Amino acid sequence: MQSVISKNMIRDYVALTKPKIISLLLITALGGLFLASKGLPQWQIVWVVLFAGSLAAGGANAINHFLDRDIDNIMQRTKERPVAGKRVLPKNALIFGILLNIVAFVLLILFATWLSAILTLAATLVYVFVYTIGLKRSTPQNIVIGGAAGAFPPLIAWAAVTGDIGLGAVYFFAIVFFLGTPTLLGFGIDD
Repeated sequence: MQSVISKNMIRDYVALTKPKIISLLLITALGGLFLASKGLPQWQIVWVVLFAGSLAAGGANAINHFLDRDIDNIMQRTKERPVAGKRVLPKNALIFGILLNIVAFVLLILFATWLSAILTLAATLVYVFVYTIGLKRSTPQNIVIGGAAGAFPPLIAWAAVTGDIGLGAVYFFAIVFFLGTPTLLGFGIDD
């Protein structure tokens, strides 16, 4: 019985991170790594950007679960999410999300660049405060405007490789922002 509870708990905490969404973010981060490197990036930078990026995005998603638990409870599509379904306590989801972001920030400071860490924090803040708290409940345009958070990975990757934000990174950000949201809407990704 104990192992079943542990497996379920692990499954629920993984679900808090919304892995499908993270995989899309990692693809654009990988593109940013290759473009900034003008070829093959150093494997250490690839590892830290992808790992820390996964942690930060997962943490932001866990915080989103915490903040949206009231509306998740009433929507058919979301009522069985871990917090809404009462399998993870709200405060535990919040703490988990914050801890994932702290670890991501520290990893990027130690193994990449300060700028990549700051941009990662900015992406989380945009997702949590601009999208989740500010826009999601007030405008149907929330996914379009809030899509800026999902366009940060190329900037973060570029900054991890070069230590700055080059024009190529800004172009990549714009491409992801302007083309990414319509693509997500077209695919109907609902996580």
